[in-house]
Amino acid sequence: MTDQPTYGFDTLQVHAGARPDPATGARQVPIYQTTAYVFRDADHAAALFNLQEVGYIYSRLTNPTVAALQERMAALEGGAGAVCCSSGHAAQIMALFPLMGPGKNVVASTRLYGGTVTQFSQTIKRFGWSAKFVDFDDEEAVKAAIDDDTRAIFGEAIANPGGYIMDVRAIADIADAAGIPLIIDNTSATPYLCRPIEHGATLVVHSTTKFLTGNGTVTGGAIIDSGRFDWAASGKFPSLSEPEPAYHGLKFAETFGPLAFTFHGIAVGLRDLGMTMNPQAAHYTLMGIETLSLRMERHVANAEKVAAWLEQDGRIEGVTYAGLESSPYFGRVAKVCPKGAGALFTVAVKGGYDACIKLVDNLEIFSHVANLGDTRSLIIHSASTTHRQLTPEQQEAAGAGPGVVRISIGIEDADDLIADLDQALTKATA
Repeated sequence: MTDQPTYGFDTLQVHAGARPDPATGARQVPIYQTTAYVFRDADHAAALFNLQEVGYIYSRLTNPTVAALQERMAALEGGAGAVCCSSGHAAQIMALFPLMGPGKNVVASTRLYGGTVTQFSQTIKRFGWSAKFVDFDDEEAVKAAIDDDTRAIFGEAIANPGGYIMDVRAIADIADAAGIPLIIDNTSATPYLCRPIEHGATLVVHSTTKFLTGNGTVTGGAIIDSGRFDWAASGKFPSLSEPEPAYHGLKFAETFGPLAFTFHGIAVGLRDLGMTMNPQAAHYTLMGIETLSLRMERHVANAEKVAAWLEQDGRIEGVTYAGLESSPYFGRVAKVCPKGAGALFTVAVKGGYDACIKLVDNLEIFSHVANLGDTRSLIIHSASTTHRQLTPEQQEAAGAGPGVVRISIGIEDADDLIADLDQALTKATA
């Protein structure tokens, strides 16, 4: 499967990165449950450790099962390479790690998952990094936020929780003009609905925990490198362009070209941060991806039907689903997510906070969990859970105010989902 451009998405999601096992002929990718790998001889070991030869050393760095998933992710996103890690949060730190340094900042969208806002506004301060949060619909504000210390722009293709769709190309053009990379979290969209690299993104990150695995079994993350950014052009990214002391002065950009970021992510990021994906998690994710397009088609069809019903219900104040013609983001669907607006949105319930809590507590098919992208339909009151650490202003900006619930529509019968919402709303707004 090396000639990727000749294959369609449905073929790549099954075959990319997967080959019959050379030792046994096993057709499914085996779970290589091993810590270390035997070297052929001392010279072979030295070449691997010097990055002169590609191979397996230790499973904190590389593992054949994880490598198969990395190849599949790169193929589906149209990237040059990928690095898989332990969670979506790990992927965000891994993506920023080679770019940032003390005193440097990232310009981030105000419409992000609450955990990401907390990570960027609080946790990264411990590294000496900072984040500037900007409404990405205000392109002039994005431009104004960039300064000499900005090292990246970060946004979500389909924002969690509101389902707002980002104009990736417009922000990519701003990033290009500033000479900095654009990082897009594509978790809610998946590469089936949106391929951010085609819209100008430099790096794409995922929580593979969500739609990619699709069954709520394992956590994981991925960073996909477009291979199109010149890391040596500006001098702003010395980790990639300057000599690396730990590898005898090797320059990643010079040595690995389009794969510079990918190799750095493994040889330095995973080596030192240790945010490793385990092979069993990679195996589950590979199996999940095999049906990604089929599931996403049903997710989208169900979301469109349920959101349209909710919008017309008198007990509902508003629905943020971008697939509704009433949404201010409806016009971006065809451009950014031509196969649909995803399956994630928020619902404002008449009666506010108390009604939201009652709704969550009275649903029978929907599961009340802190997750999204499952085959099962899920619901959560973000303001009291996933976005609880944020200020009221941050909650409102993220679309997670106290009077709304986040819904992730699954692949069940849509009429059953509507009936479940109907009976729970009756109890919540009585």
